[in-house]
Amino acid sequence: MSEDFGPNFITVTDDEGNDIELEYVDALEHKGQTYMAFFPAVEDENTDDADIGLVILKSVVENGEEFLSTPDTDEELTEVYELFMEQLLEDEE
Repeated sequence: MSEDFGPNFITVTDDEGNDIELEYVDALEHKGQTYMAFFPAVEDENTDDADIGLVILKSVVENGEEFLSTPDTDEELTEVYELFMEQLLEDEE
């Protein structure tokens, strides 16, 4: 994804109805599944960067409708997180 036009943001709604704004970082395909990485959009300058983590969601299609969902297991999350970190570190070099 090109950075020529600036960052891309999306708003997702959690299970409790809260809207969360996320900044798109990257995407990858793994075992036939599309995963996307985001950082929470931070509006408060007092927020400690250590509190901001990578958010990983996967693209899921149900009844012909596509939506984003969290990985099903901690193992799936860890595996995909490590792949994203490798990819992000390669992009920095």
